[in-house]
Amino acid sequence: MPSPPSLGDLVLQSYAVIQDNFSDHKLLLIHPNSRYRTLLIASLINEPPCPLFYYGLGTEDTSLAQLLAGLTHDLAVQYPTFGRRINKVRHDSPDDLTAQAEALAADLDELGQDDYLLILDEYDRVDADDDAQAFFATLLEVLPSQCHLLINARTLPRLPWVALVARHEAVVLRDARLLSSGFYSEQEPGKANLEAYALGPGYILRDGQPVDEWEGHLPRLLFFFTLDRPMVTRAEICEAFWPDLPLEQAVNVFHVTKRRLHKAIKFDVLIHESGHYRIDPAVSLQYDVLSFVDALVEARGAEGAAAAEAWQRAIDLYRGAYLQGHDQEWIRRRRADFSSSYVEALTGLARLNVESGEEEQALGLLLRAVSEAPRREDLHRDVMQLYANLGRRSEAVEHYQKLESELKETLGIDPSPETQAIYKEISG
Repeated sequence: MPSPPSLGDLVLQSYAVIQDNFSDHKLLLIHPNSRYRTLLIASLINEPPCPLFYYGLGTEDTSLAQLLAGLTHDLAVQYPTFGRRINKVRHDSPDDLTAQAEALAADLDELGQDDYLLILDEYDRVDADDDAQAFFATLLEVLPSQCHLLINARTLPRLPWVALVARHEAVVLRDARLLSSGFYSEQEPGKANLEAYALGPGYILRDGQPVDEWEGHLPRLLFFFTLDRPMVTRAEICEAFWPDLPLEQAVNVFHVTKRRLHKAIKFDVLIHESGHYRIDPAVSLQYDVLSFVDALVEARGAEGAAAAEAWQRAIDLYRGAYLQGHDQEWIRRRRADFSSSYVEALTGLARLNVESGEEEQALGLLLRAVSEAPRREDLHRDVMQLYANLGRRSEAVEHYQKLESELKETLGIDPSPETQAIYKEISG
């Protein structure tokens, strides 16, 4: 009987997963339930897989201002010229979080042109600060491509992990495996069985029966909004739903909306803990977005038939745009995230079909992809090439002409030189 792996072997397995995945993602999270978090961080510091910069948050780092002061000081010790931009912006525009995020990104860009890791250890010390949460959400959008942020915390940070994983920008590591679901908590079946479907118009089943007595659309949307993150604050909810109302009035409307949500679900599905709201972990919850992301993660790490099966499962789960029919800003952002992931699934399966000689099936998938992402010229080029490969040159020409007309009408531009070259080759 083989002996069980040693502690050192288990840490090395986690180390290898990070080494294999960090360069493809902006953000890596060591899940709070990982048993070897501290040992793993120590291993990364002792034998870094790439250039590495480290900042461990101290007990005083409970606000964004304190975090940035400590971070710039410590990184300046490791890289003496670090912090020139962020320190100036913090002095000149202390309330402009976007400008501060852009300044820090510019400073990070100077740390090196090759891939490197920036570790933020004990991140949970600052996670209760709303400014820090907003700052890091913005920073991720402007982070230089060579910088890969690794977060280690005792609680899951208040970031939209499901959306980040869906758009292939983040991975969540629990010991030696990448999580494709269960990011936020382990569900504890008991109180009720809820099924939530956000890909499409958005509806909820309780114990197999539709929940349809909502008293307006806001209670239902509040439920889906809370599913977006491990925890949310009342301020975040009010800003997302009622940004134009005075705070006191927005809070009153929130409490009315929450009561209506609980009345519709028939129990208090949102629980309040330490200033945050989250879905009650005692609920047995099935969520189509989680299943969709699970399929994406599986497909990205698989090959051949296993990858094809996972891509197809993701395609089947995408029954329509996220919360179709609603246009709040937070919904539009998530809609774009999951739409791009759906296109990834379509093109991933199409690529496998081309490799196996099933070009007709690949063409059908790519036509669905360009319908979802009509300005992706790379997809249009693939469609034109497949038409040509199948001997349907007139349809390739027609496809190009339609694209050319739409680009001129909507953007006032011509197709790119690469697209024009494909057209000339096919039509010549």
